[in-house]
This record gives sequence, structure tokens and C-alpha cells, in this order.
Amino acid sequence: MPKLNLHLFLPFAALGTFILAHTFHGAGWAIGLGCLMILPAVITAVHHADVVAHRVGEPYGALILALAVTAIEVALIISMMLQGDNGGAEHATLTRDAIFATIMIVANGVIGLSLLLGGLRHHTQSFRVEGAAPALAVLIALSVLTLVLPRFTTSTPDATYTAAQLAFDAFVSLTLWSVFIFSQTVRHRADFLPVYAPEPPTQSPQKTEHDAPHERPSTRAAMLSLALLLVALIAVVGLAESLAPSVEQSVDHLGLPQAVIGIVIALLVLLPETLTAIRAAINNRLQTSINLALGSGLASIGLTIPVVAITAVALGLPLELGLDSKGMVLLALTFIVATLTLVTGRSTIMQGAVHLVIFAAFLFLSIVP
Repeated sequence: MPKLNLHLFLPFAALGTFILAHTFHGAGWAIGLGCLMILPAVITAVHHADVVAHRVGEPYGALILALAVTAIEVALIISMMLQGDNGGAEHATLTRDAIFATIMIVANGVIGLSLLLGGLRHHTQSFRVEGAAPALAVLIALSVLTLVLPRFTTSTPDATYTAAQLAFDAFVSLTLWSVFIFSQTVRHRADFLPVYAPEPPTQSPQKTEHDAPHERPSTRAAMLSLALLLVALIAVVGLAESLAPSVEQSVDHLGLPQAVIGIVIALLVLLPETLTAIRAAINNRLQTSINLALGSGLASIGLTIPVVAITAVALGLPLELGLDSKGMVLLALTFIVATLTLVTGRSTIMQGAVHLVIFAAFLFLSIVP
């Protein structure tokens, strides 16, 4: 009961903190309070999304969590793009950095931790190749179209798209994401349902209790969580907008590359979902972990690009999407390893370790380019 009361209170506390931070803009105590409140607000938002998800069942649960996280990410990106003092030029690569960081986090960090920790407890785990493979195929296609091709087009200099090319990319991103969601939730829903494998003989029979489905929340509880989810999202967006200048100043003060800002955004919004995926893997529901990870990556491109593209074109903001050669190498390595991991239908700690090493390399080379 205290935990429930806390989740009821936090969205409104976060909303009140945002109002204070906006009223006393720039005050040190307001910035500190906002920093303390934004992470609990994000965790609370995803908690209420999780309640709604349990009500509607899988794979809708993973979809709702991915949509909630993507809504936060889009709001953070746009709020920072609109705060530029030089026509938005200093934030031209923010969308690229955030999307690239999201892909590396979900495909290496989230999947890697899920495979490693799940494997340590259950030795080997099973998942459905027929669900994981199509999700990875869509993620590869969207990533190349959005993050790689802009480096090779000739209509514009550098790593940008023309307005027509950007509109095309936004259209195909939204289309592919929509087709995938239709396949996941309607046409081939069974391909994305968790695989409940029995425990190894060396394990105690009592540990198979996690295979039992959780009790579904009532309709009233789900509707309450939906309303609180909206409040929490509004608070998170407002707090992020208030704290954005401080994040940029901290990055500049430490002498870090601007790409670190995108990584901070992605880490912030994906942390609660990462914890959810790890918990599912530990409970021998690796399919749920993979649905969450790949679904977040797909939503990050399929929904972020259309919204950001419309904003950039309407307001005349610069948008640089193409990765540099280092980023393309890391992206290619990630997808090669992910393909080898997801093609077998079973996992061990070895696969998790490989993904985590790639993720560590991404973080290190982002800070020390």
C-alpha cells in the first residue's frame, strides 16, 4: 500500500516541481530540485504504463511501454532543439545522437544485460525467432535509411537530407513501424508471446512459480494509471525543458563531445524500461525483454523521425542525421552480432557478454572519440 500511495503522489509532485522550476527559472535550488525529481517521475510514468500493459496483456504491454518512453524522448529532443540561440545549428545532430544512442542501448545494453543476467540464473533461455527476426530486420532497414544514407546522398552537403528526402524518410519510417505493430498485435501476435520454458532439473521446483501469469489489474486501476501516466509525462517533458540548458552547460564544462547529450537523453528515458526488461529476463521471460528492447528501438525511429522532421521543416531548423564512419562501424557490428544472437532462438551468457562489450566500446568512444 505505501508503494501504491507513492506512485499516486509522485506524478503530482513532479508536476508541482516543474511549475516551480518554470516560475523560478535559473534558480540553483529549482535546478537541483528538478534534477532530483525527473528520474522518479520517469520511473513512475513507466510504472503506470506497466499497470496498463498488464491489463491489456502481451505483446501490447511492450508496445505501451515503448510508446511511453518514445513520447518522453521526442519531447526532450524537440524542447532542446527549440532552445537554440543560433537558429538551432548547435542542436542539428541531437536527433541523430539520441536515436543512435537508443539503438546502441537497446540492441547492446538492454539485450546484453538481459541475456547475461537471465543466463546466469537459468543457464539457457528460449525466445521466438519468428518474432525477434522480423523486428530486427525492420530496425536494420530503418537505421540504415535514417542514419547511414544521409552520408551518401548528393543533393545536399554533409550528412543532411533535402526536405523531400526527409519527408520520404519520415513516411517510410512511420509506415514500416505501423506494419510491424499490425504484425505484432494482430496478424502474427503469437510470434511475440513469451516462451515459458521449464526450469533445468538442478533448479528447485519452487522457482518455477514465476511462470504463472500475474494477476491482471482491474479496469478502474488501469484507467487511473492511464490518467497518472499522462500527468507524469507532462511533468517529465516540462522538467526536461527546464533542465536542458544545465545539461548542455555541464557537458561543455567537462569538455565532452556534444554527442554525450544524446546519450544522456537516451539513458534517462530508457532506464526504467531497461529495469523492466532485466526483471523479465531474470523471471525467465526473455521474449518480453527482446520485445521491449527491439520495440523501443523501432519506436525511437518510426515515431521520432516523423515528428522531428515535421518540426524541423515547419520551423526551418537544421537536421543532420548521417553518422560518421565510427558510428557506422559500430552500427554494423551491432547488427551483425544481433543477427547471430537472435537467429538461434536460445541464449547463453556468452552472447550477453559480447553485446555488453560492444556497448562499453560505444560509451568509451563517445567520451574519448
